[in-house]
Amino acid sequence: MGGVKRSIIKMATFTGSMAPVLVLWLAMSLSGTWAVDKGNFKTCDQSAFCKRQRALKPGDSPYRALLETMELTNTRLTLQLINDNNKVRLLLELYRLQGNMTRVKINELKPLKPRFEVPDVLITEPSTEPLSLLSQDENGVVLSLGTESQRVIISARPFRLDIMEGPEVLMSLNSRGLLAFEHLRMRKDTFSYKVTSTVASVWDNIKRLFSSQAEPEGEKKEEADPANQAEKEEEEKVDGMWEETFKSHSDSKPNGPSAISLDFSLPGVEHVYGIPEHADTLRLKTTDNGDPYRLYNLDVFQYELYNPMALYGAVPVMLAHKAQRTTGIFWLNAAETWVDISSNTAGKTVFGKMLDYVQGSSETPQTDVRWISESGIIDVFIMLGPTPKDVFSQYASLTGTQSFPPLAAVGYHQCRWNYNDQEDVASVDAGFDEHDIPYDYIWLDIEHTDGKRYFTWDSHKFASPKEMLQALEDKKRKMVAIVDPHIKVDSNYKIHNEIRNKGFYIKNKDGGDYEGWCWPGSAGYPDFTRPDMRAWWASMFAYDQYEGTAENLYTWNDMNEPSVFNGPEVTMHKDAVHGAWEHRDVHNLYGLYVQMATAEGQIQRSGGVERPFVLTRAFFAGSQRYGAVWTGDNAAEWDHLKVSIPMCLSLGLVGISFCGADVGGFFKSPSTELLVRWYQTGAYQPFFRAHAHLDTPRREPWLFGPENTALIRDVVRQRYTLLPYWYQQFYHAYRTGEPIMRPLWVEYPQDPATFALDDEFLIGKDLLVHPVTEEGARGVTAYLPGKDQVWFDVHTFQKHNGAQSLYIPVTMSSIPVFQRGGSIIPRKMRVRRSSSCMTHDPYTLYVALNLQRTAEGELYIDDGHTFNYEKKEFIHRRLSFAKNMLSSVNLATDAEFSTGSWIERIVILGASKPSKVTLKTADGQESQLEFDFDASMSVLTLRKPGVNAGLDWNVMLQ
Repeated sequence: MGGVKRSIIKMATFTGSMAPVLVLWLAMSLSGTWAVDKGNFKTCDQSAFCKRQRALKPGDSPYRALLETMELTNTRLTLQLINDNNKVRLLLELYRLQGNMTRVKINELKPLKPRFEVPDVLITEPSTEPLSLLSQDENGVVLSLGTESQRVIISARPFRLDIMEGPEVLMSLNSRGLLAFEHLRMRKDTFSYKVTSTVASVWDNIKRLFSSQAEPEGEKKEEADPANQAEKEEEEKVDGMWEETFKSHSDSKPNGPSAISLDFSLPGVEHVYGIPEHADTLRLKTTDNGDPYRLYNLDVFQYELYNPMALYGAVPVMLAHKAQRTTGIFWLNAAETWVDISSNTAGKTVFGKMLDYVQGSSETPQTDVRWISESGIIDVFIMLGPTPKDVFSQYASLTGTQSFPPLAAVGYHQCRWNYNDQEDVASVDAGFDEHDIPYDYIWLDIEHTDGKRYFTWDSHKFASPKEMLQALEDKKRKMVAIVDPHIKVDSNYKIHNEIRNKGFYIKNKDGGDYEGWCWPGSAGYPDFTRPDMRAWWASMFAYDQYEGTAENLYTWNDMNEPSVFNGPEVTMHKDAVHGAWEHRDVHNLYGLYVQMATAEGQIQRSGGVERPFVLTRAFFAGSQRYGAVWTGDNAAEWDHLKVSIPMCLSLGLVGISFCGADVGGFFKSPSTELLVRWYQTGAYQPFFRAHAHLDTPRREPWLFGPENTALIRDVVRQRYTLLPYWYQQFYHAYRTGEPIMRPLWVEYPQDPATFALDDEFLIGKDLLVHPVTEEGARGVTAYLPGKDQVWFDVHTFQKHNGAQSLYIPVTMSSIPVFQRGGSIIPRKMRVRRSSSCMTHDPYTLYVALNLQRTAEGELYIDDGHTFNYEKKEFIHRRLSFAKNMLSSVNLATDAEFSTGSWIERIVILGASKPSKVTLKTADGQESQLEFDFDASMSVLTLRKPGVNAGLDWNVMLQ
């Protein structure tokens, strides 16, 4: 859920003085013109530090490296940089990290006070590898990154850092001279009284003291009056350095200007991706003629598409890709950040590029990226690939992998704001059974609480929550209830009293508890940056604390940007205080901390046995370790359906695989065609949840006529047949960091035709999906990659060659999905009312042969809900077909687990008709299998192998 419209509706109930607002709301509702009010959110020109930094133009950098200060140990290089304009020195640290990564940190050498460095995002302090000096002269130094071919060149005047491999420059830092570091300083007009000669002498000593803290002794003479005078003149001329105002909100800045900026050049690169969250194309656009991409977690009402505005989450990771190499940049900073992108090939048509080639143009394509953050330090990880999967592994080694969810969470989720009461929940639950549609979770939004007091239930509407949960458990189904991080200020509310008494609320700049306006009215905001606060929050999920709960109740963290209806940009004042730090330093971390504490609470309540499921709206780098995200308050419009694909693809590229969009659109009411198409798309995205706004008509899947019910039923059941494959992909993501839903270029990195595709995607490497996202579509054109590849339509089994664009006629029942030749995909074809009901059901193996008549796949099985897989309690098998033999071999010989599931059927696509088929089991027994062969489609179906899915076996075709 999001802010503005709902805040108007709800706030009207808090006070009788809201009549004018209600009139406005009614007028806007009737006019149908609801959309984001862009005036509520800053542009770069309205953000003082962004405007200052962006005013700097490429050119000679004022920074030079003082080579005489260089120190090189076995694990790091340190070097001082000096700004020749103000003589402030910085400390550069350079590390070579394990796994082909380089870390660069830049901080003030001697700041007046510590600058914020992001905690809790890195899973551990990264392991380093030795650096060695190759050469040095007065112009710079050359360092080896382990091999002679890969090295770092640090140029002294102006400072520049180049990472090279052989003769190729992989990446350059400060090559455009846009490094900027606003050092902490004393405000020049702090004292306005007339200083006597005696006091002046004391003041001079104080100034010398602070100068010695900011700059080394040897620079005092250089930095004396001219630089100080220049700074003073700068502060007088530039607004927003010590305070700024946006609309009616004033932001005091007691630490003054503290922004940082650094540019990166990527030779040979035309395609960059990542830096979610934005409702935009997968390939990032250049920003020369508009605002930079903004990373600042915000509650944006019915967001606008295809622009760089900030949304609910921020992951400061960018991937750069060209046919020969993939690299990544991880900018570890939690403050408001803007990212500028420019390209020397931007705007050139395909013809123009061809003309350059024919004319022998020597211009190498290049993308330049500039990162600008309001505070903190420069701490950047350069991931050198060289392959896309290497970059995923490198980033995962820093921030962790996608958490492994319970199997049920991979099923279908039914939600709306709000299911009214227990009877409503029971009715909806029964409706799914009546219409034979499976689901795993039903959700409750904010109305289930006692007056928006989280961890409570409305005693009239949900009088016996345990009975409700038990009724769901009896059907092996589950529930999710919302728990938001704004706490109603109410002396009769236990949660509020405990947080206040323990001093756990965020403070305002004057030291009192920060209060803002959200769903309950006046609300406090717990300081989740505090470990003791997070531990207390986690303890509140215990069954004896959160009354009425049970093992099958899970959690949704919404509004955790944090959303503050009456705050600047619908969020918290930046000068609010978290212990020693301002909110401006930690803003983008808040949502991660809320989800972290909630997930820990779910784990603790089970004694560490059960896996949690927590959905979050706000997120940061590392959020993948704690659960799922969704794309927020979308609308029932075709373009919102389309953009859900690149939004989730972008998240997957930066580690957050468990992504989905509200099926049907949160705002407005979808046509039946749009609703069906959205179900067909959502069923093939990692997180599959329908959700709708309070004001929309009910839209349970059976409310749109029998024909549409059948279409929705069919695609939900498709999801459930594929749960074994989905679950296997989640396990793989947990182990490797690779995205589940991935762009085609990840698997076909040398095929330029894939680089900008974002209307189709792969699930793992073996399923290609091209959803229908155009109204009234009678066909789609899908690109099938791979020069020597074949693809099989999963519905018709028709075979198609790769490296072609294929026109596919569609009807309302169509969802174009293809299985890669050379793959084996397990399915469960007996669909029941929930995933847990299918635990011991049999498997059907779909074997799609490639041109070499071989195929490989995997089968992963565990208990589906505990952490016992960490104790080697699972089955992991390799399935392979070669030389007319299909076999199942144990991939984890040190693991132990048993399953009641068996292999019920084997379907081989692209097969020839055998004369006989022999099954051989691990104990040496042989038997003949019945089979059918469809000569028109070359499909061989083997019936009733009957072998346990956890055992060794092989099938020979003769």
